[in-house]
Amino acid sequence: MERRKFMKAAGLAGVTGAAAAASAFPKPAVAQERIEFAMVSTWPRDFPGLGTGAQRLAERIATMSEGRIKMQYFSAGERVGAFDSFDEVASGNAQGYHAADYYWKGKHPGWAFFTAVPFGLTYTEMNGWIRFGGGQELWDELAGEFGLKGLMAGNTGVQMGGWFRKEINSADDLKGLKMRIPGLGGDVMAKLGASPVSLPGGQIYENLVSGAIDATEWVGPWNDGFMKFYEAAKFYYYPGMHEPGSMLALGLNASFWGKLSKSDKAIIEAAAASENDWMMSEYNAKSGAALKDLIANQGVQLRQFSDDTYDSFGEAAEEVFDEVQAHSPLAKKIYDSFVQARTDIGAWTNISDQAYVEQRNRVLGL
Repeated sequence: MERRKFMKAAGLAGVTGAAAAASAFPKPAVAQERIEFAMVSTWPRDFPGLGTGAQRLAERIATMSEGRIKMQYFSAGERVGAFDSFDEVASGNAQGYHAADYYWKGKHPGWAFFTAVPFGLTYTEMNGWIRFGGGQELWDELAGEFGLKGLMAGNTGVQMGGWFRKEINSADDLKGLKMRIPGLGGDVMAKLGASPVSLPGGQIYENLVSGAIDATEWVGPWNDGFMKFYEAAKFYYYPGMHEPGSMLALGLNASFWGKLSKSDKAIIEAAAASENDWMMSEYNAKSGAALKDLIANQGVQLRQFSDDTYDSFGEAAEEVFDEVQAHSPLAKKIYDSFVQARTDIGAWTNISDQAYVEQRNRVLGL
């Protein structure tokens, strides 16, 4: 072969070989398509803790995805009513909601366990149950029946017992009261003769001031002071038996969730877990000072429920749980898992957090 022909052939072979080699390597990643994510919520816009936490979650998802997940956040009433959030997401009209899942207990009583139930789990106990005690799997099973997927996305901790126009010295004093209290806690109050009312947060004040309701629970001093409930009710009771660790949820449309890549799911999961921590931290940091202000400057009278009243709460709660278990096999399975977690995780809480705090307070005179 002449040198010129050889070099030409060799050159063509080199080009062909190079092309083949190049094809063996992956092509540069093409920018992934933007994802539209409409989030509705049950909270007023810019409402401290609940509303700002939901907004912070939406912003965090957008930031962590560098804007590729395009978030549109709608507070209660801006797109749908607060209690219409569930259907808006289950139908696929929106991709997610931020809410307290006990609002949906009318659809299935099992939803209540994924916010808070009477004599239930504290914040740390709830985290343990959801992440390591089978809670998430049961939540997935329940939510899946409605086309949803739930993630922990906030907590307000142990809540106050509520605001009352009169003193509550015994369970008899609850009879006939119209009280805003959702979830299974409302069912407990009904057993004791009260009339529970479920209202979105943005409607509580006007109903309390007008006398449409006689009492209300909401969250705790930081939020309650902002809502100015003290203008209509001066007796502030603690501790709330109904919500010992109120977990908030990022509820996602299951079809939307299922189509996301693993990395996008990881972004949303990480953002929700982060908000779960941030929100609880903020409530712990601000509630103490807020309570001092309510007592010192707003004439609020802090009261503790008597042991007899609390015993009545306990008896009524057992009746409510009997009804929950009778609802369906899934409801009973959720209840049984919850009781196991309360027993096992609670036993450790008793000799760790609780025992330490009691001794710290004794030594320091707190």
